[in-house]
Amino acid sequence: MELTREEESALKGEQGEIMQMAYRILVATGEATDAEKLIPIEWAHLSGVNYNTIGDAGEEFLSSISKDARVKVKTSLNPMGFDIDNVSNYNLDDNFISKQLSIKQSYENMGVIPSFSCIPYEIFDIPTGGTQVSFAESNAAIHANSFDNLKTNKESAFSALASALTGKSPYSSLRKEESSKLTIRMKVENPNELTYGMLGFFAGKVGNESVNISGIGHMDRRSCKSLCGGMGTSGTCAKFNFDEDDSESEVVDFDEKEMKEVYDQLNTAEKGDLITLGSPQLGLEEISDLTNKLKGRSFKKRCMIFCPRAVKEQATKLGHTNELERAGCEILSDCCTCLTPLIKKDEVDAVTTNSIKGAYYLKNSNGVDVNLKSLSEIIEDETK
Repeated sequence: MELTREEESALKGEQGEIMQMAYRILVATGEATDAEKLIPIEWAHLSGVNYNTIGDAGEEFLSSISKDARVKVKTSLNPMGFDIDNVSNYNLDDNFISKQLSIKQSYENMGVIPSFSCIPYEIFDIPTGGTQVSFAESNAAIHANSFDNLKTNKESAFSALASALTGKSPYSSLRKEESSKLTIRMKVENPNELTYGMLGFFAGKVGNESVNISGIGHMDRRSCKSLCGGMGTSGTCAKFNFDEDDSESEVVDFDEKEMKEVYDQLNTAEKGDLITLGSPQLGLEEISDLTNKLKGRSFKKRCMIFCPRAVKEQATKLGHTNELERAGCEILSDCCTCLTPLIKKDEVDAVTTNSIKGAYYLKNSNGVDVNLKSLSEIIEDETK
């Protein structure tokens, strides 16, 4: 890799141990991905926030570096393990709470924006098209590349943190202009957000860095996010294009057969003990739509809704949170369905959700079974 004098200096430790560590991470990542150089980025989004994800080693590492480390670019943050305003409402372990608050404080000490959201594209202004960013949250990286005309690789927690501390990232893979070599033909009729989540999960497994998708009509916000969330869960693919011309690429079909295979893999229960909505977290448009769908109705069982604090504040001003709470919803900020300590196997056997990403992590991390339904089916079957 070609490095500037300043980058060489940092790599040698002449700018301190933290910068040396950060540049070592970037150079190692760059060499592994055949990067020719490091380039400036304007925005980093970090994962590695939930104590369930990084554990004691991660908490101790962040506590140590946060004494001196400061981010050089705008840096936002993924969800943590609980809603900071509702900790006492849930039976959480004191050690978990203490460690999670320590992680939160460490990031804030470094100058990171405490957004605690996996949908930064809905709560921050999007930079000019073509801007280089460094996103560690998989659905956000895919959304940035595919819908927002930004450029990022699917970063790790370490590489995104290194980018935040240096303002640099390796110039490789999806940061360059490269064409997709695979086209997935969408052949399922009348798709809903669950269908798009399964399409994304399928694409993530069969695709490499990026794929083309053909046969897609209009997609609402919920379906776009579901597609990104599903794709980010199952593989390394981090970008898709909507292109009807598949003459120069390998072609695979996504039909009822492929959809059923994904559904059968992730749907492990006929019904759920509770409902979760928000993986990725719900944005204001989805909150508003859900509120309208629930007018005069209420859930028959517990329903947990996950959204960013910024979205909840907007929803409260518009009267949506009152309506949702009237319908029996618990509205949680700062956290997400994925890797949440709020859903425990000894308290819950199965969860109903419309999220492919949520389904995967609820089963594989929380150990609970999953009942997959579209939002329309949830409202039809689970409300009165």
